[in-house]
Amino acid sequence: MIPVRCFTCGKVIGDKWEAFKKRVSEGEETKKVLDDLSIERYCCRRIFISHVEVMEELLKYVKNSKNTKNMIT
Repeated sequence: MIPVRCFTCGKVIGDKWEAFKKRVSEGEETKKVLDDLSIERYCCRRIFISHVEVMEELLKYVKNSKNTKNMIT
């Protein structure tokens, strides 16, 4: 889950994650995508570059939805 705001400067960045992810997966250069999305500060750029989708990996280990409810509550 990408943060809504940059941890360092507080700029709203969460709304740009889906566009970034889509364009990079289509093969566009990361630097160009970040520039086009107006993500200029290095503190904000590091969040996009270093972010790892952990939730999808963790869900592979959940056996059924009953266990998922117990983990959340």
